[in-house]
Amino acid sequence: MSWLVPLPIVLPLLGAALSILAGRSRLAQRVIGVTVLTALVGVAAVLLVAVDRDGTIVSRAGAWPAPLGITLVADRFAATMVMVASVMLLGVLLYAIAEPGVERNHVGFQSVYLVLAGGVAASFLTGDLFNLFVAFEMMLTASYVLLTLGGSREQVRSGMTYVVISLLASTLFVTSLALLYAATGTVNMADLAVRMAELPPGVRSAFAVLLLVVFGIKAALFPLFFWLPDSYPIAPSPITAVFAGLLTKVGIYAIVRTQTLFFPADSRPGTLLLVLAGATMIVGVLGALAQDDVKRILSFTIVGQIGYLAFGLGLFTVAGVAAAVFSMVHHIVVTTALFLASGLIERTGGSSRLTAVGGMVRKAPVMAALFLIPALSVAGIPPLSGFVSKFALIDAGIVAHQYPIVAVSLVVSLLTLLSMLRIWAGVFWNPVEEPSVSIAAVAPAVTRRPAMMLSAAAVVVCSLAVAGAAGPLYGLSNRTAHDLLDRTDYIAEVSRR
Repeated sequence: MSWLVPLPIVLPLLGAALSILAGRSRLAQRVIGVTVLTALVGVAAVLLVAVDRDGTIVSRAGAWPAPLGITLVADRFAATMVMVASVMLLGVLLYAIAEPGVERNHVGFQSVYLVLAGGVAASFLTGDLFNLFVAFEMMLTASYVLLTLGGSREQVRSGMTYVVISLLASTLFVTSLALLYAATGTVNMADLAVRMAELPPGVRSAFAVLLLVVFGIKAALFPLFFWLPDSYPIAPSPITAVFAGLLTKVGIYAIVRTQTLFFPADSRPGTLLLVLAGATMIVGVLGALAQDDVKRILSFTIVGQIGYLAFGLGLFTVAGVAAAVFSMVHHIVVTTALFLASGLIERTGGSSRLTAVGGMVRKAPVMAALFLIPALSVAGIPPLSGFVSKFALIDAGIVAHQYPIVAVSLVVSLLTLLSMLRIWAGVFWNPVEEPSVSIAAVAPAVTRRPAMMLSAAAVVVCSLAVAGAAGPLYGLSNRTAHDLLDRTDYIAEVSRR
């Protein structure tokens, strides 16, 4: 089954090349994009089943053994993330095709989007840090193009902020790679897990903090989150949805992978992670409460929710890591659904400002439901997946006697609910406060597009499926946590010749 492992990377890149060859034929590009991502979902599903049944699968380019060759590794964690990412990438692409926006106005959208998909898959499946850097650069290049589609001055300015911060993070990443190679003589992840134990404890702890900073920028952890609320709200709705759902989670994935695989228990920065998690939660939710724009509220909400993922990892227990893995699946789906719903709000109301839209529950009740379900989920209301996620995290925190972070998480959950209710009341129930500045008042009426609703509804249904399958998914997350904290199988499979 090792031939399956490269396919989630190869298929999107091949699709991107074919999309370029299709030239300006929108139909051909759309057929290629949807076909490739549909195939990617199928491959990811088969890979996840195979990995969960048989264990870690390794693919070696050119049959060169680690650490000499390029190694791709699919374990339960990587396969789960590829599966969820593939479904969301397909759902957002269908939404983008239905929306009268960037996909139809820019001939390069499909090819760049598929490059982004390849970069996301490569980030999850790579078995060495240098190729993780390459995957990050693939995502950076594609995301900058997607972020600035439309070419407005505000988009370019926000895009430049995103690029500058990402380049600084990349520079720090390369520096970290150089230091790691100088200290251990390798950048292969399994090999690093073995050789890191030979370094002095102080050096190991320094590397743990350094990698936390590098990937913390990508993940938008406090105090490295400031670029996200400025960049995401400016992008077109489908782009914001895929960025919000996936890109920060790639950073969290890298943190989980490196901290659990590279470092023994005495070198893991658990206390530091818990402090950063609490600060990230608080800053995110307070920032959300201070905004009056739907996209900016949701952007700060992303930051707050990232804190919950760091909370689970910072415990470094099976229960905590399992809760973090389940929460990653939940957040990817629910955050994507929320931003697709915000795109529907902006498309229908002509604006995303709370004071410029209102009373939409009467003219768009389906859209109201599509927003309400993921909004309640992200706030942790039962029986939705957000409740399962937060319950698992809080239970793990109590078992580990980390009562301060548990208290913070409970307060932040209540404040998150308040921020979601502000959107619910302002957009769907309250009358328009500033009709004179509403874009809808001066722009032609927006034609309803059922395909957009159906695409967003499909993602919302996925969020309900996460709640409905919470038991099996948490069982998978628990097995994944055992794999992550017991590195034996990963190292043995990669090192096998």
